[in-house]
Amino acid sequence: MKISRWMLVAGTAAIVAAVALAGSIGVSKAPAAAKAKYSVALVSDVAGFSDNGFNKAQYQGLLKAQKKLGIKAYPIVSTKTADYQPNYNKAVLTDKAKLVIAAGFLLAQTVGQYAHQYPTTKFAITDDPSSDPCMEWPQDCNFDGGQPGQKVQKNIEGITYATQEGGCLAGVLAAEMAKSLNGNKAGKIGVAGGLPIPPVDSYIAGYEFCSAKAVPGTKTVVQYSYDFVDQTKCATIAQNEISQGATVIFQVAGSCGDGALTKAASLGKWGIGVDADEYNVAPGHILTSALKQTGVGVYDTIQSAQAGHFKGGHDLLFNLKNGGVGVGKISPKAKAAWITLMNKYKKQIIAGTLKPPAACKNNKC
Repeated sequence: MKISRWMLVAGTAAIVAAVALAGSIGVSKAPAAAKAKYSVALVSDVAGFSDNGFNKAQYQGLLKAQKKLGIKAYPIVSTKTADYQPNYNKAVLTDKAKLVIAAGFLLAQTVGQYAHQYPTTKFAITDDPSSDPCMEWPQDCNFDGGQPGQKVQKNIEGITYATQEGGCLAGVLAAEMAKSLNGNKAGKIGVAGGLPIPPVDSYIAGYEFCSAKAVPGTKTVVQYSYDFVDQTKCATIAQNEISQGATVIFQVAGSCGDGALTKAASLGKWGIGVDADEYNVAPGHILTSALKQTGVGVYDTIQSAQAGHFKGGHDLLFNLKNGGVGVGKISPKAKAAWITLMNKYKKQIIAGTLKPPAACKNNKC
């Protein structure tokens, strides 16, 4: 069964429409000393720029580029999927940005449509490869593939992350913590996911694969909120998974997932944050966070494009080797042996001898 990208995001849009952030982020001014300004627009997804880190970090990357590179910055907020097209009209036609960056996978169809229509404008997208069929052939945009045989758009660059690698490291710690809480026997861990989309599922795949490798027999329970904002939905998922025996909950649902972290803490269990370092979301109950340096991705993409090195039809890859993914602060309750094992896995991944999967097949990682 084909699942339309719009079928999933439409439900999300209805939920987050009340999150009106459009006036909260203003257009910053580039330094007066800059003579020839390279203009860049950054369009958020429905969570806006005030989420727990995914969009916010990209906005900070845009501001860093404004300060250090002298670009003219156009941050544009979306609060619902219906905002994507008018926001791209603004970026391309009104602001006339030379580079337009989409802040996430959910904007892929819009990116594809505008890249086809405006071939002289450069486009980039976070968390999606340039070969995504949704951008190659936006009229047939499905998660399991679009119209085959189309050429990759030469004015789209993917900003991709090997999030399965960061998920792997988090999974090692989660498995060890669950084992220690289960009488030194393999335990159960949980995931509160947002949508079943590649950027979410790659985290989960690495987490599940390495947790079972670190402590054979570890079971992972996964549920999706179909939301990236409503914390009550993710709190409910955490409660359900804990009732099934999970002792560590990995949130992969943006702001929604913070509800899972606080619920786990209230029940005396452990949480693992995502994208940004969420150590202080539930003090004393965050084991670590799986990091995705989206701000670095945006800054590096802008710097490269401004220097004339934009490579349409190709992807930038951020991984453990170049510091694009990793883990945040680790709880002092984590034993030294756990961290040693995690770092062993990290070295193996960087060396290429351990390759966590980016997706699970037939519900197995």
